Amino acid sequence: QDRLVESGGGSVQAGGSLRLSCVVSISRYTYNLLSVGWFRQAPGKEREGVARIYNSGDLTTYADSVKGRFTISQDEQKNTVYLHMNSLKPEDTGMYYCAAGTGWVRDFAESKWRFWGQGTQVAVSS
Repeated sequence: QDRLVESGGGSVQAGGSLRLSCVVSISRYTYNLLSVGWFRQAPGKEREGVARIYNSGDLTTYADSVKGRFTISQDEQKNTVYLHMNSLKPEDTGMYYCAAGTGWVRDFAESKWRFWGQGTQVAVSS
């Protein structure tokens, strides 16, 4: 069964750090031919793309709001993608979702991401 499982969320004070993990299990596609992205949804707001990665990490993209603070990486042996979040701000609070698409997915349009996880909650207090 195809699935993405997120973990690592929690509560942290502003300025703190968290590392989110996403284990990717999609049988129909070779792992290194998938784009994997992180999205988030704050209360009362639409879901937005945060970061994405493809091709063994050669291609990465970040939302402007997280550049310089978040880093996306992957461990191909573990089929796991990480989101390292530093200097967290209260506005980073939300449900964080992992998603996967085939090939290099060039933007964060949700229709291009075929597989989704259930999310992990991040809460940043001031």
